[in-house]
Amino acid sequence: MDERSPTNPDRELVDAVLRGAPGAFERLVRAYQGLCWHIIYRMVRHPEDAQELCQETFLRVHQCLHQYRYESALKSWIGQVAYSIALRHLQRKRIPLFEPVADEETASPLENLGSEFDLEQALGDAQVARRLHAAIDTLPPVQRAVLTLYHLEEASIPEIATITGLATGTIKSHLFRARLSLRGVLEGALGVAV
Repeated sequence: MDERSPTNPDRELVDAVLRGAPGAFERLVRAYQGLCWHIIYRMVRHPEDAQELCQETFLRVHQCLHQYRYESALKSWIGQVAYSIALRHLQRKRIPLFEPVADEETASPLENLGSEFDLEQALGDAQVARRLHAAIDTLPPVQRAVLTLYHLEEASIPEIATITGLATGTIKSHLFRARLSLRGVLEGALGVAV
């Protein structure tokens, strides 16, 4: 379907919000609050801060919605706003956004994103899920966000690139390193190969 088509749900919702239709902005918030929470909470890891930043995100969306040009999905545009607000928050607090990359890691082959580690399968077991979430919390903020977008929001690599502004190769690298780190933590904690 053409993004500019008048029957596009994104266009219908945005148009309704811009003309001030009753309940339109509330529908937009309900539709995308989970996405914002996933991105922001995974990056900042403090519920109170995340709640505040989600509110700031929707305030910014409301103020800037007239600038949305339908060049990407509304989900990606709102995700981009949430990501940039969380990023600025972390930068203000001087929290490192990335883990240092060793020279040998830069030459790692990243083509096989579907490595043996299956995040969804690991989430199935309650004990593993608890350890997995604890392990995810130890990742640097940008890796947490990329992993969350890819696995929980089921965003594609190009969608994640739109949201984060990162190059696709960088996103693949973050996914690769995050999975490697999670596999190591889970194998060590559970005593089994994941």
